[in-house]
Amino acid sequence: MNGQDEFRQLLQSTKCFADLCDQGIWVLGSRMDRISFCPGENLCAEGDVGDWMLVIEEGEVAVMKHDDAGEHIEVALLSQGDVAGEMSLFSQSVRTADLIAKTPVVVWTLTYDNLCAALDQYPSITRGLLATLSGHLSRGTSLLAKLMARDVDRRFKVAVFDSKSYMEAPLREANVHDYSLRFFADRLTSETVALAAGCQAVCVFVNDVVDESVVEELAALDVQLVALRCAGFNNVNLEACERLGVSVVRVPAYSPYAVAEHAVALMLTLNRKTHRANNRIREGDFSLSGLVGFDMHGRTAGVVGAGKIGVCALEILRGFGCRLLAVDCMPNPDLTERLGVEFVELDQLLAESDIISLHAPMTPDTHHMIDAKAIARMKDGVMLINTSRGGLIDTAALLNALKSGKIGYAGLDVYEEESGYFFEDYSDRVLADDMLARLTTFNNVVVTSHQGFLTEDALSNIAATTIASMREFEEGRTGAELTHGVLGD
Repeated sequence: MNGQDEFRQLLQSTKCFADLCDQGIWVLGSRMDRISFCPGENLCAEGDVGDWMLVIEEGEVAVMKHDDAGEHIEVALLSQGDVAGEMSLFSQSVRTADLIAKTPVVVWTLTYDNLCAALDQYPSITRGLLATLSGHLSRGTSLLAKLMARDVDRRFKVAVFDSKSYMEAPLREANVHDYSLRFFADRLTSETVALAAGCQAVCVFVNDVVDESVVEELAALDVQLVALRCAGFNNVNLEACERLGVSVVRVPAYSPYAVAEHAVALMLTLNRKTHRANNRIREGDFSLSGLVGFDMHGRTAGVVGAGKIGVCALEILRGFGCRLLAVDCMPNPDLTERLGVEFVELDQLLAESDIISLHAPMTPDTHHMIDAKAIARMKDGVMLINTSRGGLIDTAALLNALKSGKIGYAGLDVYEEESGYFFEDYSDRVLADDMLARLTTFNNVVVTSHQGFLTEDALSNIAATTIASMREFEEGRTGAELTHGVLGD
């Protein structure tokens, strides 16, 4: 060809390489061979097993097949930018036709081995190929038919994103319907959505991104179900899902006890300073200075959000002999009668509570509900616990309150910018998030990595509910018809 620009334009005019960046194209080009054919020459023969594909640079290639009478007929004509043999990039495939040069022809060929070598050199090519392939599949092209013909696994297929070993085992055990579960460590984003190609559902967690662009890609891939392995769904664009016919299910009550018990564990750790005592003992320091706590009995505990988890927290705190305050949009008279809970306005709860535990959902109304103004209404030295969603607290305001002593203790199982760090190992790296790094320096702050749900019971319930929702969907229920459907709530 005349130059690099022409070669780039050639590859980007094809379906297989349309989404590749320039560097990816040059890496691939270095692994491709340029071959010329004379008129009448065979590029490949029907029935041959091939391990290479070709892109036509110039000339015309006839696609010839034998009809039932044995006559050799032309069924298609390929020209510049057309691709043949693309299935060979995924497995050795039998050629389904003769390719014969009708004019002088120049092609670029790429073998399976050379593609693998290119991927080793520049792994990001994978993303472009997956994106192109998934779009190619979603449009119902001949490639889709070929892949479907080769796909002997006709089970209901699920792409499980942000997968961890502790969740995989319960899902496999709960998978009594023998669904094809495909586990990916990657979180679902616009860059990884192509991994869901060929699946009917995706299974996601709290830090996966299911925004409008991702939902559109999922719908284009014919993914029709988003199954959340959690109760919250603030990371899902529900309007886009409803518009595009993508159903959404969640796990509303996997184990409210697990999260409530973790919230109280944070309270006890901060109060009795067992985290600091443990570190001292390990260093041979058996002194008690600085480890003074307080009796939970008789203290006022305020719970923001009296849903399933909040109720469990109230029951546990009642066992300690705490006075109980609660804020909820729907006060429950039964809790008042049974536990002595006083339903009050948020301002009163903030002003009177020694311990405040957040169990509210994340909504536009609750975002940063604990900000500088809310903190100013609290008692000096208050204990603040958050096991719900990080965005309920304005972290900058929390840091200022910790430095001034207004907040005496903070127990956080969630953080508003946690998606970049939580669930991953950063022990050999520096935390680039200044606020998170600052939080970890306070001896009166305990941060855990969103592990409130992490009990055997909760994991088992999450898996069972998720698989049951998939079963309902497979049987024909959609949207609000699903027992744990989010749309239409």
